[in-house]
Amino acid sequence: MPEHPYLDWPGPIPFAHRGGNRVAPENTMAAFEHAASLGFCYLETDVHRSADGVLVAFHDENLLRTCGLDANIADLAWTQIADLRVGGTEPIPRMLDLFERFPEHRFNIDCKADAALEPLVELINAQGALDRVCIGSFSFKRLQTIRRRLGPGSLTCLSPIETICLLVFGRLPGTAQRAAQVPPGHGRITLVSRRFVRNARRAGIAVHVWTINDAAEIRRLLDLDVDGVMTDDVELLRSVYAERGVWASNT
Repeated sequence: MPEHPYLDWPGPIPFAHRGGNRVAPENTMAAFEHAASLGFCYLETDVHRSADGVLVAFHDENLLRTCGLDANIADLAWTQIADLRVGGTEPIPRMLDLFERFPEHRFNIDCKADAALEPLVELINAQGALDRVCIGSFSFKRLQTIRRRLGPGSLTCLSPIETICLLVFGRLPGTAQRAAQVPPGHGRITLVSRRFVRNARRAGIAVHVWTINDAAEIRRLLDLDVDGVMTDDVELLRSVYAERGVWASNT
């Protein structure tokens, strides 16, 4: 199977996790604008669906942590959500806003709720964005539905059970195009090792590691030849990539 267009990048992919959060609050247009200004082409975000069907770029189910309102996105209309401010300063963007603002960028989108699945599929199709998105979820059922609805041209991340299969058996069943988007480890278990990267290579699966905000760990992962690193600290990641001679940008 040929490599998905999303993965066509000259070196390890630098991902701006939620756009970064050092200069502006996470998952806001200001954060994504900052990452793009540094040359990041890959923007990671999350989606939830409002009560009236609007897809918003937001990580938490609840608004308390970032907006100070103890309410769920799924229970509010878009007009109510639009009045809120992340960190007291920045509005919550719609996913449509991000697609329109960054037509040449690639999006890593974590589908956080079943209710967001159908609007996300419809938006990707309406935008003709299948070649520039990778869809993630911790739900295997949700990923299976996304793969079925978007078809063989889609790219999704591995579910936790698929990641375990790759780790233990070194292979995966099925023909769907997938990427392993994983943390370095879980508890006492080291996940991203030379063996894991080697298994992924043999299975034709890219390895993207999240969420790394430490220079030494970024260097360790690059030494393992991973295919991408996600970070909240976009300046740090760009600096380490440049130091190693692997920084490439969309500008």
